[in-house]
Amino acid sequence: MNSLPPIILASASLRRRELLRALNLPFTVVVSDVDEDAVDPTLDPQAMVRLLARQKAEAVARQVRSGLVIGADTTVVLGELALGKPTDPDDARAMLRRLRGKLHHVISGVAVIDVASGQIGVGTAITAVLMRDYTDAQIDAYVASGEPMDKAGSYAIQGLGGALVAEIDGCYNNVIGLPLCEVAALLARCGVVLPVTGPVCLLPDGAPCPRLIAPSPRSELRG
Repeated sequence: MNSLPPIILASASLRRRELLRALNLPFTVVVSDVDEDAVDPTLDPQAMVRLLARQKAEAVARQVRSGLVIGADTTVVLGELALGKPTDPDDARAMLRRLRGKLHHVISGVAVIDVASGQIGVGTAITAVLMRDYTDAQIDAYVASGEPMDKAGSYAIQGLGGALVAEIDGCYNNVIGLPLCEVAALLARCGVVLPVTGPVCLLPDGAPCPRLIAPSPRSELRG
């Protein structure tokens, strides 16, 4: 922990801030000005989230003199359709009807930039999510709660939306918006030793993230 570089989260998301606190590392927040809508919509979802995560981290890295900058981006993919945040309650209801009873994937890109050296690490986490066969009345009640309105895919697994989810396969925190397993791995490559014992990425019941038990490396590191 000696000479730990400043850690900066390049995100306005309160959910990502709450998750990052689980690593017990001091960090600050600097929001990037990256226009997510400017990215080529024909990009493969994995390429898109990796690109946006890197762009967010790079935008903030240009504003600071030193430290490790963390950028992240998450999307929900149903088949070949990427579902962003709903534009209004009707859009949220339409998304939830599309997801009903089906399997979809939540894909996050994470980037960590060492400002001093210019080293960039980029990783990806993918979680499969199966939704319940919920009713239209349940959709209406959930949308009326207001919770879906700023969530990709129109649901929050950590909130009331958890009742709409039948099961998941993969990182739970990824579905919330920040796969701590991936963040910890990228920080470790930058020499950061976490001040915690045991796994940092957990399921709601306290069990270790499945990616920590049987990891499938998706990271790449470039100088």
